[in-house]
Amino acid sequence: MQIPRIGLMSVAAFAFVHTSAQAQTPEAFYRTKTMELYVGTDPGGGYDLYGRLVARYMGKHVPGSPTIVVKNMPGAGHLRMTNWVYGAAARDGTVIATAPQSVAIEQLLGTEGVQYDARQFSWIGRVAPVVEVTYTWHTSPTKNLADAQKRETVMGGSGAASPTVFYLKALNQLAGTKFRIIPAYPSNAETNLAMQRGEVEGGSKAWASMKVDNGDWLREKKVNILVQYATARDADLPDVPLMMELGRTEDERHALNLFAMGNAMGRSIMGTPAIPADRLVALQKAFVETMRDPELVSFTQEKKIDIGPILTGNELKALVDETMKVSANVVTLAKAARGD
Repeated sequence: MQIPRIGLMSVAAFAFVHTSAQAQTPEAFYRTKTMELYVGTDPGGGYDLYGRLVARYMGKHVPGSPTIVVKNMPGAGHLRMTNWVYGAAARDGTVIATAPQSVAIEQLLGTEGVQYDARQFSWIGRVAPVVEVTYTWHTSPTKNLADAQKRETVMGGSGAASPTVFYLKALNQLAGTKFRIIPAYPSNAETNLAMQRGEVEGGSKAWASMKVDNGDWLREKKVNILVQYATARDADLPDVPLMMELGRTEDERHALNLFAMGNAMGRSIMGTPAIPADRLVALQKAFVETMRDPELVSFTQEKKIDIGPILTGNELKALVDETMKVSANVVTLAKAARGD
């Protein structure tokens, strides 16, 4: 059967347009585009802060200097946004997002509702790791982890899926602590108010936020820092134990370290799967240049926003891959510790 001439022309035209699009340089592509950076929380808070920081400065470092617009898509503890970025967003390099720090862990542990493969995202870079701490008010008899292993300590938290809850549950399961967790406080600010009223003895939050929000407590020694959640001790907290150091067996330590690997992910930027390779390289390079931008550095110093040490996109991908290789036995322990 002979193909009509118009059909041949249409096929040729499509091939020309497709080939031309593929042949576009990143600069030519982005010059006519507006990029979108999605945040899986409401405005305010750490993810939104770092997302807007990147959006504010990164556009001028991307070839073609596109504008980057921040869009918030809260829901299901970041899951709504993460699933959308993975499965529905444009894969042409115009959509990037703040990566939930537990994005790989949730997949590994089989969290209900996960509809993505963390290894398939296009990893762009980490702005900063996140060191979180658990603390008690100065009136609490629990001054350190040894005390928390001897007596019941009442702690405030923000909900079952929040690190303010499942970190403490993991310590109870794998380190022998006796925390009693009240997951009734929507935010850390409300937990702190409850702590000062005597309803609970302590809570958990990011160390960087505590230094800014509660610097007076630290100077006046009104809080006891019990444990830090990270893969290495923070320079500010050389004598505070890491979560993973508290496990009683090697597998328990590995399970606790799994949670800390989310802290190593920290505040990171990812893109959709299958971004064209040359555009991904351009975005990864632009991210590194953004983190070195004198205007950004000056702004973060003025506002006391922690940045760095950064990870490149390839280093971030390696961290995700390492997280996903944890043994089945450690996964079972981590699930039990989280209460799954």
